[in-house]
Amino acid sequence: MINKIVAIQGNQLSKLNPETDTSIFLANEIQNKNYKIFYYKPKDLSIINSKIIASGFFIKIDYSKKKFFKIIKKKKLCLSKCKFILIRQDPPFNLEYISTTYVLDALKNRVKIINNPSSIRNVSEKLYSARYLRFMPNTIFTQNIDEIKIFFKKHKKIILKPIHSHGGNDIHLLSKFNSKLINRFIKKHNHIMCQKFIPKIIKGDKRVFLINGKIYGAISRIPKKGSFLSNMSKGAKPINIKLTKKEYRISKFIAKDLKKENIFFSGIDFIDQKLNGDINVTSPTGLKTFFDISGINLAKIFWKELKA
Repeated sequence: MINKIVAIQGNQLSKLNPETDTSIFLANEIQNKNYKIFYYKPKDLSIINSKIIASGFFIKIDYSKKKFFKIIKKKKLCLSKCKFILIRQDPPFNLEYISTTYVLDALKNRVKIINNPSSIRNVSEKLYSARYLRFMPNTIFTQNIDEIKIFFKKHKKIILKPIHSHGGNDIHLLSKFNSKLINRFIKKHNHIMCQKFIPKIIKGDKRVFLINGKIYGAISRIPKKGSFLSNMSKGAKPINIKLTKKEYRISKFIAKDLKKENIFFSGIDFIDQKLNGDINVTSPTGLKTFFDISGINLAKIFWKELKA
């Protein structure tokens, strides 16, 4: 009999915000079903004597307390004893991130890992969207400054995004061509995503939640005044919305593709009914916020779909 243990590979626990954090929301829900929660950081993952070992803590979540978690026991745990492992650390999708997916690959046939470590490697959050360009604003992926110049001349206002970052970090709106800035940006990030700017972002984007190949809801995030960033970590305000028929059709199409890729949980984003090219698979967020504004608990659906 496999132990009722859920391991979460995440960022520094004390730095998470329980009011918005999806990992804590998922952990709290499964804890209510008498599962034990084991939490560890990527750097604490090892292969010892052919076993995948993590040094971490068994914890108890309690939303009613100011300190939302209590450490029950410090432990070196053989992860094959778990029923589920959630990969929940934030990008950047760097070599440490990739290394942890290779380590966890050895377990994926014995323990259900969400999202599948091989699939996270294969589905690059920005580059994967290149197959959906027909649903997107005009977009190129390049590190060639001449290509960016041609693209800028055509569109006059463009967005520059790193391919492997997250949370709206390092995103630039270019309304005049600045070769120094672009060269620095390319030097730091290599290939980048350049996209035609959509002014309607001031009215908000839409984050769609996909679980096990199905659409389960969406929220809109309105940028704070003077900003074009719709990330809640950048001060955007979430509101409850419905998808248009066009958004629903595109979401259904992508959800089907991601299920084939073995991606169980993801988030995709729209601006003005156009896919913005972020296919969030490494650590999708927003479930707690969706619950707070809609009353719908997608953590219950998440675990139900996993037959926990």
